[in-house]
Amino acid sequence: MDRDELRALQAPLKDSYKTDPDAALITLSATGNLGEGISCSVQTGRAIAEAGLHPATGGDGSLLCSGDMLLEALVACAGVTLRAVATSLGVNVEGGRVQADGDLDFRGTLAVDRDAPVGFRDIRLRFELDTDADDEQLATLLKLTERYCVVYQTLATTPALDVKLERAGATA
Repeated sequence: MDRDELRALQAPLKDSYKTDPDAALITLSATGNLGEGISCSVQTGRAIAEAGLHPATGGDGSLLCSGDMLLEALVACAGVTLRAVATSLGVNVEGGRVQADGDLDFRGTLAVDRDAPVGFRDIRLRFELDTDADDEQLATLLKLTERYCVVYQTLATTPALDVKLERAGATA
């Protein structure tokens, strides 16, 4: 796909978002199941993850959206971290679900509205656990899961990013 094809593909979407800003608001979700030991299985629907445009930006829906993949990474990391923390604390967790939902306004990423954010506005992470732990144990489990989940902390602390663009085969 070249620039003109992309522009032609996205033009009707951009026009739609200009006239109906609510059409650009999308909620993405990822879900994982806590597995045996220290593991979390994230449902991707594919053996090989191929990323592409989300349908709200011109994709046909056949490829994964990187926003979905970000939420899946959060679910996987939080699930594994929760399992590790529970194991470390001796808190029995038979199983459960981890869910992340994130709200996007695609007017930002498509440059339809300069005031619209690019990226997630809000992300919600929820755990539903099959456990006999008491409230104090659950509070500690949640606190430590938040504290030690790499993806959660990365999102919560806004890390410095270093971005480079290099030609293939070039040396720095």
